[in-house]
Amino acid sequence: MSYYLSYLILIPGALLMFWAQSQIRGTYHRYSQVRSSMGMTGAQVAQAILSKMGIHDVSVEPVAGELTDHYDPSAKAVRLSQGIYSSDSVAAAAVAAHECGHVLQDKNGYKFMNLRASLVPVANLGSQIGPFLVIIGLFLSSMGAISTVFINIGIVLFLGVIAFHIVTLPVEFDASSRALKLINQLGILQGEENTGAKRVLQAAAWTYVATAFYSVLQLIQLLLISRSRG
Repeated sequence: MSYYLSYLILIPGALLMFWAQSQIRGTYHRYSQVRSSMGMTGAQVAQAILSKMGIHDVSVEPVAGELTDHYDPSAKAVRLSQGIYSSDSVAAAAVAAHECGHVLQDKNGYKFMNLRASLVPVANLGSQIGPFLVIIGLFLSSMGAISTVFINIGIVLFLGVIAFHIVTLPVEFDASSRALKLINQLGILQGEENTGAKRVLQAAAWTYVATAFYSVLQLIQLLLISRSRG
């Protein structure tokens, strides 16, 4: 298979990622227009959950951007985008609760969260250097063993990227599961609002599935490219 034809393997992953992104944006937009009956903003939801769980050393802060919400365990901070922080929508409650789910994972020493954190530097290195080393190996194909070394190191490094994305799946699914239980137990959302929150978090989960799938296809592509040097 030629170098250019190997890119065809990425098409299913690209299509899934496009669909997942459209799903999260569409679902988020829909439920960001639905105000919760309790009228709690995302910041208030996060504060209420943390207080109920007896967690007082984690701050809730606004952050720039859209859907840039995250929990920073090193700074002990839940950072919510402006559209979540100050909004009293169903989507805001769901996203804020999800980030608090990560706080609870951190507090309870959730093993997959710790494993993901340890894989961050490996994944960053693999995504930046792995494919580059494979390409270098192809250019050095006339040098035999040296070419093989570059290609093999590149592929091994990229395995770290796949490991990171696969480990991310249980971390995100678990955080969403915790979030749905919390907003139900604390009465943050009522009735059909809980269904809306579930849909928002399910749509978000698909983006992680799509990213993991795409990274696996990238590995297959790298393996096909490495074989093409013959």
